[in-house]
Amino acid sequence: MVIDTWFEPTLLGLLGLLVGSFLNVVIYRLPVIMQRAWKRDSIAFLREQGLQLEEVSQEEVPRFNLMVPRSRCRQCGHAISAIENIPVLSYLVLRGKCRGCGTPIGMRYPLVEIVTGLAFAYCGHRWGLSYTGAAWAGFCAVIIALVMIDWDTTLLPDDMTLPLLWAGILAAWLGVINVPLAQSVLGAIVGYLSLWSVCLLFKLVTGKDGMGNGDFKLLAALGAWLGVWAILPIVLVSSVLGAVIGIALKLTNRLREGGYMPFGPFLGGAGLFVLMVGTDTINRWLNTLLGMH
Repeated sequence: MVIDTWFEPTLLGLLGLLVGSFLNVVIYRLPVIMQRAWKRDSIAFLREQGLQLEEVSQEEVPRFNLMVPRSRCRQCGHAISAIENIPVLSYLVLRGKCRGCGTPIGMRYPLVEIVTGLAFAYCGHRWGLSYTGAAWAGFCAVIIALVMIDWDTTLLPDDMTLPLLWAGILAAWLGVINVPLAQSVLGAIVGYLSLWSVCLLFKLVTGKDGMGNGDFKLLAALGAWLGVWAILPIVLVSSVLGAVIGIALKLTNRLREGGYMPFGPFLGGAGLFVLMVGTDTINRWLNTLLGMH
């Protein structure tokens, strides 16, 4: 029946919209939480070394984590009510503006919700309401968050990449995903070492870092989830994506200062692409392009 066909994708898609709303919070707050932690650790370390620092204000710092405080407008401080926080729908009703001051709300917020909803719906369509579907939906959610965080801050938090890596190996070990454990472990190893070795060679030749260590860990996590045979397609697809978008940004003078562009968003996007298209299909395309049969 049609209802049976659409029930699971629709249900997971709606769940994805809610998860996407939470991802918007993670994307903004996690880097801030990390920066505050680095500042505290740096001050503590310098004091341990006997350096005299200006007294830090003793006023109680408000709690700030992924749950507290409530989301607010950054312009006027208007607290977002539950009715204003319905994924996509609230954005449309409010016409993309803050209810308190009328400041425009970025399109990225509903877009993150929509992309997450579509990714979850895809998982529901392909794997249904199963442990496998839930695992891949979780994978998609983390990748989407990492893509946005890296694009904004050029950071790929260990708090997300490392758990993602180990979760992939665990899912393979438990048989939740259709990737043999050996391929998962080898994918993590090859994923990390491939970018690490290229970066090391680049540094030896130029004396500069070509990319951050977070990229190694992200590709290792993708290898753990998708298997060792997905590494080459991911690297090729991400390189093409990076080149196309980089050229487009350069032509429109939208490259950030120094012309630097993080590689993580393209790795993550390529990982999602390989998940949905399949490694075998991409390899067939490559064979066709190379004139191989």
